[in-house]
Amino acid sequence: MAGAAQSHWSSRFAFIMASVGFAVGLGNIWRFPYVTGENGGAAFVIVYLACAFGIGIPILMAELLIGRRGQASPPNAMANVAAENGKSRQWRVVGGMGLLAAYTIEIVYAVIVGWVLWYLFKAVTTGFVGIDGVAASAEFASVLDNSLGMIFWTLVGLSITGLIIYAGVQNGIERAVVVMMPLMLFLLVALAGYNYFAGGFSEAVVWLFTPDFSKIGPSTLLVAIGQAFFSIGVAMGGMMIYGSYLPKSISITQSVFIIVIADTFVAVLAGLVIFPAVFSNGLDPAAGPGLIFQTLPVAFAQMPGGYAFSVLFFVMLSFAGITSMVGLVECVNGWLEDSFEMPRHKSALLVVGSIALLSVLSILSYNVMSDYTIGGKNFNDTLDYFSNQILLPLGGLCIATFAGWVVSKETTQNELSSLNNLGYQVWHFLIRFIVPPALIVIFVMGVIS
Repeated sequence: MAGAAQSHWSSRFAFIMASVGFAVGLGNIWRFPYVTGENGGAAFVIVYLACAFGIGIPILMAELLIGRRGQASPPNAMANVAAENGKSRQWRVVGGMGLLAAYTIEIVYAVIVGWVLWYLFKAVTTGFVGIDGVAASAEFASVLDNSLGMIFWTLVGLSITGLIIYAGVQNGIERAVVVMMPLMLFLLVALAGYNYFAGGFSEAVVWLFTPDFSKIGPSTLLVAIGQAFFSIGVAMGGMMIYGSYLPKSISITQSVFIIVIADTFVAVLAGLVIFPAVFSNGLDPAAGPGLIFQTLPVAFAQMPGGYAFSVLFFVMLSFAGITSMVGLVECVNGWLEDSFEMPRHKSALLVVGSIALLSVLSILSYNVMSDYTIGGKNFNDTLDYFSNQILLPLGGLCIATFAGWVVSKETTQNELSSLNNLGYQVWHFLIRFIVPPALIVIFVMGVIS
């Protein structure tokens, strides 16, 4: 086995930091609090946790055990495990779906991380002093119209990601995440603590944690399943490649529980960072994706200590964006190393360079190419639909089917050896009979919508 399969995490802490960094992205930080408030507050959190533990954890365990057992990039890991169990190596196609999902997501995601880095620069140089709602909207519109500016900052984000990947698993990814993730968590706690005294904190707590069971229905369940599935980061190849670097001595089960709990904690904490600033300044908490770039700069301009708050906030977002990009790029990079025995520096350059070229199409879709559509969707919307509504749920369904019905119980029990017999039986039941139907529902509803 070549390349990526020969590398391993030096510790469980490094693995967990990398995995949490991959799972916690920009969408997770702003979307979870917003969706929670719109879907019944604490009532939604209860449903989300049930979905995260009943669906997210079993499939994440499956992905990690396949990666570790196969000791290779996602396609080759699937093929290796299938062959070990006397099945066709064509199961590699499922791993290939994860790579394709990661690659298509990264093309659009890299541009959004570029926005974050650009706004970090704006925060450092101006602190959004004197900006109001009209000016903030105009500022964001000017960002979307400035193709060269977006290209520059997208390249900055991809360059940072590429350098981390280039340095390798222990010297690159580990060194980055063991600094970035604890610092990001520290910044989140510090900013939430600041909000406790600055105002709007009680309104944010009500928004996030007041249960409204009247809002809980079938649609809420679908939202909760989708949020749990996508926020944990399964079926994107990243967790499977990270699993291939996982030493046998590290418990998959314990690590997965820590990852999911940390992922949920960060999402809830982010709500206590974002929404107090929104409520204390009379802004719209339902501003959606524009919240970070159009609404929060106004809050920063009006609050005491807004300059420091804005800089720290976008530093934290930058860390979240970069660590997610590292996981998305690494799974594709690992496949090139694994399959073609390509040196890491060449594979990293090829993956990051190709993403940079294709990201130009994503950038132009916000302005000059916005009217060019495929089936009514522009380039970005098409990639988003293809990855999120097709590849992820379909890939997750295939991974669950593979782990539950194709891989032998002896193999999965060996990889999940830290589970007692009852715990293993629960996992095996969920991965066979609960996870697949849930993912079928997500897939069908996604296609219909």
